[in-house]
Amino acid sequence: MSRESKFLSLVLRHKPEEIGLQLDKHGWVRVDDLLRKLKRANRKLSRDELTQLVESNDKKRFTLSDDGQRIRAAQGHSVDVDLGLESQCPPDELYHGTASANLDAIFSDGLNPGRRKQVHLSLDPDTAERVGQRHGKPVVLRVEAQRMYEDGFEFFRADNGVWLTDKVPATYLGFGMIAER
Repeated sequence: MSRESKFLSLVLRHKPEEIGLQLDKHGWVRVDDLLRKLKRANRKLSRDELTQLVESNDKKRFTLSDDGQRIRAAQGHSVDVDLGLESQCPPDELYHGTASANLDAIFSDGLNPGRRKQVHLSLDPDTAERVGQRHGKPVVLRVEAQRMYEDGFEFFRADNGVWLTDKVPATYLGFGMIAER
């Protein structure tokens, strides 16, 4: 991930105040305001460079509004925002990548969002494995998403395809569901 993309993730997901930015309740900020504040913070980007960064980001972390006038992080916020996503029925299974060192805590307490607002789940094990590699020796957990949904848990799909839920209790994971890759 480029230096610019990392910094953009920081200000659009976690610390907008770092450059004096204020997100609206849905996480959006005007592109012109963002570019102006980035310039003042010696992180100058042109509109074309910003558009290229959004389009080329491998995880599609950022979303431009249909008119191109606003931008937000697709998910992963630690600040309070309402992404305006509607609850959806998930596929039968989703996946979560983590480090093997976290397994005892996960099987005791389930998957919790930590510093973020929601737990992030992937559609496929390969994506989850890439996520897990960032935290140590990767392990991919299989989540019984459909069963959770039938039991009343809500699932949301972010603009970039990442599935979100508030928590995954350990009972939806099971030891037989771990696939160390």
